[in-house]
Amino acid sequence: MAIKYVPYFPTTVSGQAVLDNFVRTQRILRYRESDKVTERILRGMPLYEVTEQERVGDEESDNMIIHGECVSACAYLKEHGIKVDLVYIDPPFASGADYAKKVYLRRNPLAAKAIQKAEQELEDEELKAFEEKMYGDIWDKEKYLNWMYENLMAIRSVMSENASIYVHLDWHIGHYVKILMDEIFGEDRFINEITWYYYNKMAPKSNCFPRTSDIILYYSKSNQYIFNTQYEQREEKKKQLIRKFVNGKAINVRDENGNVMYQDSYEKRIDDVWKIPMLQPADKNEPVGYATQKPEALLERIIKASSYEGLVVADFFGGSGVTAAVADKLGRKFIHADVNINSIQTTRDRLKANGANFSVKKVQDGVTLYRNPIQTKDAITRIIPGLRLDFTIGSMWVGSITDSTYGSSPVYLPDLMDSSSRVLDIVTLNRIINDAMPQLSPNVKRVIIYYIDIVDRQELDDFIKDNNDTVIEIELRDLKELLDNAILQDEVEYTLSEDPSNMVDIFTVAIKRFYSDRVGHKITEFNQKAMANSKKKFTPIEMSLEGLEAIEMISLDCTTADLNAPWHSDSEIKIEKDSTVTINGRKTSDFWDGTIHADTKPLRMKIRNICGDETITNFV
Repeated sequence: MAIKYVPYFPTTVSGQAVLDNFVRTQRILRYRESDKVTERILRGMPLYEVTEQERVGDEESDNMIIHGECVSACAYLKEHGIKVDLVYIDPPFASGADYAKKVYLRRNPLAAKAIQKAEQELEDEELKAFEEKMYGDIWDKEKYLNWMYENLMAIRSVMSENASIYVHLDWHIGHYVKILMDEIFGEDRFINEITWYYYNKMAPKSNCFPRTSDIILYYSKSNQYIFNTQYEQREEKKKQLIRKFVNGKAINVRDENGNVMYQDSYEKRIDDVWKIPMLQPADKNEPVGYATQKPEALLERIIKASSYEGLVVADFFGGSGVTAAVADKLGRKFIHADVNINSIQTTRDRLKANGANFSVKKVQDGVTLYRNPIQTKDAITRIIPGLRLDFTIGSMWVGSITDSTYGSSPVYLPDLMDSSSRVLDIVTLNRIINDAMPQLSPNVKRVIIYYIDIVDRQELDDFIKDNNDTVIEIELRDLKELLDNAILQDEVEYTLSEDPSNMVDIFTVAIKRFYSDRVGHKITEFNQKAMANSKKKFTPIEMSLEGLEAIEMISLDCTTADLNAPWHSDSEIKIEKDSTVTINGRKTSDFWDGTIHADTKPLRMKIRNICGDETITNFV
């Protein structure tokens, strides 16, 4: 449950309702088959408890990675008086696509045949992989724009007065978001619509010109924004007039004889069309295996143009962590936020390898059973006892639960893709009672309403008593209780030994067996689908009895045994997809031998499986 609600702007009185929809009487957007104006009322940004999960490097660093949604991350920043000086966001494009990443099984280090010469490259067929859904980009325009409006309102509330924001979109929804940004930041705060032209994209054949560009909307918070003119080298030198500004007008510079003067130019100002190649699978340096990763050159241009060293750069849909990585390289402070645990882990590993200092924080909003909302949403229907999916009941019901007392009871679930719907308030309850329930069959005796968060349970109970004129009973249930009870921890068997040699104690943890119920289910699901759809002989993915192929990273904390303390990774080994190891951020060509070492006695061990789940074992 939220601790409190933080007003979007300082002028908003705490507790005052904020109309959180993009429709205004002066600017109305209508869609086909939709002529209704819906007003959603929120009490501001929900502030949840935020815990520090890990501290990497300098204890005094203000850099942070936040595992949580944009709005809740902004609520945390605003509550602590933290301002950001530059924002770049690459939110979902409302493209109707699901994004997944390849999940690779590692080699079993306990099998002798798996240990080969470091120089030997793995064949493609040895890289056994399946897909893990990262997030869903499936929206109707109405919901998407309400969601974006809320996010942009939250972001604006934590921007400093000289801050700028770059919003990265494409043809699907960018023109609509332009209208939202005009409303939130002001039409006079619009600076540029930048076209990113990625000329190296291999576009498929289609009945249109190939789509090889995105748009980036560039706005400022005030007219006192930072802008540093950027230049790029010309492909060949160009002879051009020498110009100067007099009273705001550009005029030609002339010599003593009145002749216009020329100079050889080797560089030019960068305009609003940016010709920067997109990343390719064959690229060796930047790719981190993230579906929507953007090139560092793109963020370098933005950060150099709109910030100075020491200022704070934020990305609230951080993805692969490119914004944070480039900001750190350029001497800026960074804030990376994302609801997707794959993003948090990818960015954490990327920044640690770069030698960055930062903390990892987690928003305790109660909906991170799996790696992101779309996966949690998929899982909910499986963990609610007796739920039978049935979307014919009505648009507000996901299905029903049948028992001997009530018969069939329709079930309402909050939309986890829409953060505002997690709070069950009177507005939502009123829609259920007055719009959805009257449409139900006369045989319905009860409806079940699940919620993630509520503001005042007594207020809701009183509202139901005063407004439910039907004979249908309304039962409220806390969804978080189901989510908490559904978590299955991975199991690990290990040995811890001490080897004093050369006057130095070396502690060794050897992993003997690892079992992940989550990975096992994913592999079974993949094999079943692949076998059913394969037109040729399919060889299923199989795990060894030891299960070490499911391990991606192991970290030892030799600093504290307190389970509530932030993690200190004093020794760390990451097994890459080709089964070579990265030790404390240093890439090697060695294969993993099933062990990890530390110079001092480890107190805790954290193991991350290949799907992203992390399990902590206490040695004390």
